[in-house]
Amino acid sequence: MVMSGWGIYNASPLFDFSFPAWLTLGGWLGGHIAWHLAVMWLLAGNALLYLIWGVSSGHFRRDFFSFTPRQLVIDGWQALRGKLHHTPGRYNAVQKLMYVGVLVVGFLLVLSGLAIWKPVQLSGLVALMGGFDIARYVHFYCMAAVLLFALIHAIMVLLVPKTLVAMITGGRKEEHQDG
Repeated sequence: MVMSGWGIYNASPLFDFSFPAWLTLGGWLGGHIAWHLAVMWLLAGNALLYLIWGVSSGHFRRDFFSFTPRQLVIDGWQALRGKLHHTPGRYNAVQKLMYVGVLVVGFLLVLSGLAIWKPVQLSGLVALMGGFDIARYVHFYCMAAVLLFALIHAIMVLLVPKTLVAMITGGRKEEHQDG
């Protein structure tokens, strides 16, 4: 999706740079758009299933929204010092904030993408986003945020290789204590 998006970006760059053709997917603007839309439907279906599961299973409430600002400050400070404890199957406050953040960014990616894709049909959404050009910037910055999130995950695997299996499988199941 990113590579086809970079090809679309190159047709009308927002900044004073373009992505090299070898980093794009599609070969020409129509091809870039075709790849982008095809992958979009796959990701949209996956995201919809994940959202349904996350809400119906209580995963979001239990695992992502159960932290306090105090926990975030403590875990954030420990993370900056490289001393953050990691318990398999449990998210610390920094992880919870990052996952909530990437869900919000994903939502903004979808909204801005729809505004860019169908600006006439979805003119209300375009107006809500501040106009077509602003929607393009939102889409670009959200893409960069998702890439940063993925990069952080890759770095964490390099630093703590035993976390790779848990990242792929979701970790081992543990009983969650209430209270």
